[in-house]
Amino acid sequence: MEELLRNADLALYRAKDEGGGEHCTYEPSLHASAEERRQLEFSLRRAIQNNELVLNFQPVVDANTEKVLSFEALLRWHSKDHGFVSPAKFIPLAEDTRLIVPIGSWVLEQACKEATHWPDDVRIAVNVSGEQLIEPEFPSTVVRALANSGLDAKRLEIEVTESIFVRDASVARAALEQVMALGCTVALDDFGTGYSSLGYLRKLRFSTIKVDRSFVEGAAKQNAESLAIIRAVVAMADSLEMSTTAEGVETEEQLELIRKLGCKKIQGYFFGRPMPSAEAREIFRLEQMRSA
Repeated sequence: MEELLRNADLALYRAKDEGGGEHCTYEPSLHASAEERRQLEFSLRRAIQNNELVLNFQPVVDANTEKVLSFEALLRWHSKDHGFVSPAKFIPLAEDTRLIVPIGSWVLEQACKEATHWPDDVRIAVNVSGEQLIEPEFPSTVVRALANSGLDAKRLEIEVTESIFVRDASVARAALEQVMALGCTVALDDFGTGYSSLGYLRKLRFSTIKVDRSFVEGAAKQNAESLAIIRAVVAMADSLEMSTTAEGVETEEQLELIRKLGCKKIQGYFFGRPMPSAEAREIFRLEQMRSA
């Protein structure tokens, strides 16, 4: 009986994972997936203590001068038990188990500390999930990360996606307003790919709207809808005195197109892949040598 109920539960969770309203039957692979998830969760709970988590940094540059304006902190996990684990795999797991709260606090601390080694006009962007925002202690976590590192609040940008407004929107908004009151800025990531509502832009003063890579790729292929969306986002951001960052720029052709469309900032492999902290610092060392 226990095995039957367990297998039925596994089929139920698969149906939920596929969006609900689905009918799934049990397959042995479901048990293997559940066991893998259990082992990953166990390892993830020990990842910070085992020094398995590291941050990489991807540059965001001025669209015209190509000067580095900021870096986005990106979390990576090199597990002793599982090897390199894709963020697409462990980030959702961390959110489901609420491990994202302690992990997110660690990311904030480490990102702010690293940014103190950069020029004073270069900012650090840190992704924050809805699970973190609904924590009453989130604003205090930001204050602690800034205080412990000595980083000026205006150099910290919090990145959120539209999904934070689906659950406990008022709580998330209040948390972000407290962070903004400290002097930090807030960027809206993946705009237009999920739960888009212009009401979000009216209720909260974002500093930057990030144009998703899917629109950049579409625009490069002269897709009319993608071109129209980017033009509309740029025009809207300009009128609201917000900046725009185009993500996923990988070729010179895409770069020139994005420039013509009016995006202020650019992020993508064309200017740099996510890199270890030492490589990020090297960028500024070389800049100093060239200007000396």
